[in-house]
Amino acid sequence: MADSGVRLTELLVALSLATDLGFGQPAEHMVRSARIGMRLGERLGLDTDELATLYDVSILGYVGCPVYGNEVATVFGDDIDFRARAIEVDLGGFSARAFMMRRAGAGTGALNRARQTLGLMATNGRDVMQQMANHCSAAGELADRLGLGAGVRAGIVQAYARWDGKGVPADLAGDALSLSARISHVAEACEVFQRTAGIELAVEMVRSRSGTQFDPQIAAAVVPDPEALFADLDDDTVDHILDAEPIERPPLTDDELDQVLEAIGDFCDLRCPYFAGHSRGTAELAVGAGAQLRLAAAEATLLRRAALVHDVGRFGVPGSVWDKPGPLSSHDRERMRLHVYYVERIFSRPEPLRRIGLLAATHHERMDGSGYHRGVGGTMLSMPARVLAAADAYDAMTQPRPHRGPMTDSDAARELRREVDDGRLDPIASDAVLAAAGHARSRSRAGAPAGLTAREGDVLALLAHGLPNKGIARQLGISPKTVSNHIEHIYTKLDVTNRAAAAMRAMQHGLVGSTAALVE
Repeated sequence: MADSGVRLTELLVALSLATDLGFGQPAEHMVRSARIGMRLGERLGLDTDELATLYDVSILGYVGCPVYGNEVATVFGDDIDFRARAIEVDLGGFSARAFMMRRAGAGTGALNRARQTLGLMATNGRDVMQQMANHCSAAGELADRLGLGAGVRAGIVQAYARWDGKGVPADLAGDALSLSARISHVAEACEVFQRTAGIELAVEMVRSRSGTQFDPQIAAAVVPDPEALFADLDDDTVDHILDAEPIERPPLTDDELDQVLEAIGDFCDLRCPYFAGHSRGTAELAVGAGAQLRLAAAEATLLRRAALVHDVGRFGVPGSVWDKPGPLSSHDRERMRLHVYYVERIFSRPEPLRRIGLLAATHHERMDGSGYHRGVGGTMLSMPARVLAAADAYDAMTQPRPHRGPMTDSDAARELRREVDDGRLDPIASDAVLAAAGHARSRSRAGAPAGLTAREGDVLALLAHGLPNKGIARQLGISPKTVSNHIEHIYTKLDVTNRAAAAMRAMQHGLVGSTAALVE
């Protein structure tokens, strides 16, 4: 099997850059945290296998944070800013409640702020805790699909756990927490405080949280010679963490790289329920169009890979922007446009990933130069770039968005042709995409995973798109109680416990994407 020229570790680092964006932190925050974590692991005498687990957990520890950012945004406003501020707070007990009350309804009017505050008081923050559990569950699904092993999964799903048991999962405390999670919690907080406030305040923070958020033994390992712990964190950070891999993994094969990119695309579509299945849907159209155009094998492969991850940069744009039901303000529009720059930044190394990132970042470019982020057009756009733009546009049209329902296939085709007539999309690429769509595209539920019935497949597809039980009931003409029963059976058959994990499985099995056949 051909060597792809990409190591799994290089993709983990790329994902960590997406995490930085969704976490409201500077680039390479998670990589610097990982360097601190590995130094702590060595101080604590971890063996090679334990260090290997810690390595992956430290890089990916908070990768689930940006999932379903629209839910966080509904309660707390800008979800990215909320997370950036939350890092500075000991999120346990009174301090956590006080922080959430201050942030409730941020950026909205007085009435909504009062409504969100009262909601938090009425539920004592249980809904927020459930959101956190969903994020962790989705991250665990991603770890499984990346083949990272049970130890890494455990560390990642405990991203919000605490030594004192006041985190998520609830009542998980003390030594029951994974060692890698306990170390990465200390390391990540240390990176923020050392960078923003200095070594002395970082050590003071660790001491103050010892025995509550942090394992006292790990907290104590920070105190001796903290200067060495934090030394040279900004010097060739990515190179250092790549070289520090305890058990070096061989490069991925081409097939393995494709599988990892599929998993990353599915995971990043969880940024907002409206996006469920968009990456795969775009990739399927792009592949079909490439076959129509008889693209060279190398071009076709690059096109599919870029399509799978073209929207990873969405992690860097607040959920309140993606979930806005009306026109975007000029400020929001500029923030939204940054997502194509971010994907290029995320996939900037090594060279095979850089090529994927460069192509992925063209999906909003237009033939007349009116697109973004570079604003190039005409001969500056390769045929794969033109196909990607048309495939992305068509698939997005057939999905619901906050401001509209999904277009039918025929309406989407007419709109795509109008874009061609206006000189924005390439006619040859667009015709190939429309041929690939076939105008009879539907997804049979007969092949649903884990023995799901056709009806359960329908319920799962709508669930993945964020519809509540009553909304699913209305769409399918059944009662909410019947929907609840279907969901219970789906969770049992898929061996999952919440919507985020179920959505990941739905995308993995191609059950979501265009919902025109399901949502009228």
